[in-house]
Amino acid sequence: MNNNNDFRNKIICGNCLEVLKQLPDESINCCITSPPYWALRDYEVEGQLGLEPTFYEYLDNLITIFDEVRRVLRKDGTCWVVMGDTYGGSSQSKCLLQIPSRFAIMMIDRGWILRNEIIWRKPNAMPSSIKDRFTVDYEKVFFFVKNRIYWFEQQFEEYADSSISRMKYPRCTDNSKGASGQYAVVTNEYKMRYGRNKRCVWEVSTKPLRGPHYATYPPDLIEPMVRAGCPEFICKKCGKARKVI
Repeated sequence: MNNNNDFRNKIICGNCLEVLKQLPDESINCCITSPPYWALRDYEVEGQLGLEPTFYEYLDNLITIFDEVRRVLRKDGTCWVVMGDTYGGSSQSKCLLQIPSRFAIMMIDRGWILRNEIIWRKPNAMPSSIKDRFTVDYEKVFFFVKNRIYWFEQQFEEYADSSISRMKYPRCTDNSKGASGQYAVVTNEYKMRYGRNKRCVWEVSTKPLRGPHYATYPPDLIEPMVRAGCPEFICKKCGKARKVI
């Protein structure tokens, strides 16, 4: 088993399950991921996730990976999973398979605590030629934790009344740096200044990328997860608060 310094500030390419097995127990603050969706894309990698013969095998493989994620995640850590669904073929032709929901239930059965099911609505979703159902313009984001007490920095959004000017995703340097494993705390005065508690439907447009990857994260989708679920530390070099990534 390696120590954290072997992985810090590095981009590691490899089989996620094999790489996770090299990480120490309870060494990671936050996991944000979007695994390949079942039967939607061939990345031309032998043994790749997402091309299993059945979605049952796909889910079993996913859960095996997240068992390792749970092992390496700190007691106060958070885990965010972006997942879209798939329509079945052959025996379940044209049926929405409910893979995200099945995955979430399997995670709960494995001991995870599901805190939120977030809807990522895409206002610029790709048009569809389908004429016998509605166009799907969203994916789900699951917010999991290991324990009842975990790191969470409350996020805010503008009030529904558009005449009230509010600031999105504010930094609260005095009150938001709770100790590890505790809730980040903000005052009522702070809430009145910056808006209401962030809701579970996030409207975020997809963003193009020049390169061979066709399913990249829009930064605006990931920012609230990092701000909410990843604690800060004081950088020894610059003395400023930084997010632990």
